[in-house]
Amino acid sequence: MTSKIKHLELILGVVNRLATDSFRIKGWAVILVSAILVLLVRESRADLAGLGLIPVLFFWGLDGYFLWQERLFRDLYDHVRLLKEDQVDFSMDTSSFCQSWLAATLSTTLSLFYGALAIAVITSLLLG
Repeated sequence: MTSKIKHLELILGVVNRLATDSFRIKGWAVILVSAILVLLVRESRADLAGLGLIPVLFFWGLDGYFLWQERLFRDLYDHVRLLKEDQVDFSMDTSSFCQSWLAATLSTTLSLFYGALAIAVITSLLLG
């Protein structure tokens, strides 16, 4: 049973790193978009606020990638936990699982978060 537990711990380590990276991406997105908007308003260039949509879309796609990978590794975890001890091979290959990057990117949580950022950018563009 120890090899199975070790394999599951390896997978959980990857899932935890992906979740941490996703959290950091959200922080960087807020900081960068806020800085762009503040600088443009300060320089009286609010008409260029639409440039803030570039990092929103970039970070949204990147965060979607991390969520997609996390979902794949969660599927791998479920697969490994059902294996018998002698079938554990420590494979970290997730290619046999079906998950969609687009579905992860358009998930409710990411859509609400990055949608709110996009609305903030568009609002500042319209009010500028």
